[in-house]
Amino acid sequence: MEKPYSDGIAAIFEVVHRLRAPGGCPWDREQTHESLRPYLLEETYELLEAIDSGDDAKMMEELGDLLLQVAMHAEIAADEGRFDTAQVSEAVAAKMVKRHPHVFGDRSVANAEEVLRNWEHQKMDESRKAGSEDSVVDRVPSTLPALAWALGLQKRAARVGFDFPSPAAAAESVAEEARELAGVSDHDRAFEEMGDLLFAIVSLARSLKVNPEDALRVAGQRFRRRFAAAESSLRREGKKFSDLEADELVRRWEESR
Repeated sequence: MEKPYSDGIAAIFEVVHRLRAPGGCPWDREQTHESLRPYLLEETYELLEAIDSGDDAKMMEELGDLLLQVAMHAEIAADEGRFDTAQVSEAVAAKMVKRHPHVFGDRSVANAEEVLRNWEHQKMDESRKAGSEDSVVDRVPSTLPALAWALGLQKRAARVGFDFPSPAAAAESVAEEARELAGVSDHDRAFEEMGDLLFAIVSLARSLKVNPEDALRVAGQRFRRRFAAAESSLRREGKKFSDLEADELVRRWEESR
């Protein structure tokens, strides 16, 4: 059978158009932006996992699955006469050209940090011209996971000049928040101070150019490997962690490195 799509980037968009056309797939035809939300989130996380794995074949597959989501959402909008895939592509291309005058225009920049600062100021100017009085931090989606949301808030604020002067200053803020948390006794205050401490840790990570999400994930993977190794060793001896004295527990943990 001759393949029912063109070569190249147009392939998936042609397939999706056929799936949602009259006589296409009943399931695809009944999908909406809202019904596809969980699939979009799932495919995003699967792509992140593929990136972490370093598996090119898996990464290509997951990029394709994410592109399928883009195609579905654009086709749904096209069916309703709102916009289509061409407009989506052209709009983001125009935005990238406009926000890179150092590439497509005559502006010069010293480094990547200046690019980000210029980008943030430009977005703020565009927002003001459109009549919006939103803060720069209002553009960070509050639906993000808390760690990513905190990082996004801090990055936006830093690009317009609100930031610690050095990693050492950020580290001192972490120490201060930890001291405050250690000194509280009631639950509500502990909840508040824990939030402040976590926010300060994100700020320290950012100032060190470490992605806190990635660092925490790697730490979690390291803990999982070490715990599983220690657990397996104990199981072979017919023991559980609860059977160990504190000193023995520490020794076993160190041996699992």
